Amino acid sequence: MPAVRIVIADDHAIVRSGLRVLLEMEADLEVVAEAGSVEATAEAVREHAPDLLVLDVHFGAHNSLDAIPGLCASSPDTRVLVLTMQDDPAFAREALRAGARGYVLKEAPRNEVIEAVRAVARGETYLHPDLAARAVLEPSDALTPRELEVLRLIALGHTNAEIAGDLFLSIRTIETHRANLQAKLGVSGRAELVRCALERELIGS
Repeated sequence: MPAVRIVIADDHAIVRSGLRVLLEMEADLEVVAEAGSVEATAEAVREHAPDLLVLDVHFGAHNSLDAIPGLCASSPDTRVLVLTMQDDPAFAREALRAGARGYVLKEAPRNEVIEAVRAVARGETYLHPDLAARAVLEPSDALTPRELEVLRLIALGHTNAEIAGDLFLSIRTIETHRANLQAKLGVSGRAELVRCALERELIGS
């Protein structure tokens, strides 16, 4: 059988390098390209039409989940495996809805990452076991206290940078909370988030 051809997409060069070494230790896996931005990822997928794209969630200020439908459309035979630090089941659900076939954590053991790569390459769906269990046990729209606070501030018109300053968090963390909110609530855009905040009486009407 020919080796599974893989593109690695992550904005940290050291992560790409380490993952490349890990994957190429396996005789049936071949890394054909690396990409450090959403644009470079799209170009690599178009050029190589790999069997598998291993994709990080974050590229600087960009959320790569939004790019998954376009990546899948540009290379229909390429399957997407999200490899990330984000261990929220809502994020995993959002990735799978966007078109990813698998979701595994960067903290996972080496053998689990390899298992996820091979499973998705075979056309199976792979979800990190702990996330799969939590996705079943947790209501999809259950919001944490922090998410409720972020939702309230979004509804009040604050920018991501302003919310980050108010809550002493990074802008990237706020972007993650915002994406989680949209995934859990099944909405997109500020107007729908404001409506959800009103329904929960987080702000006055």
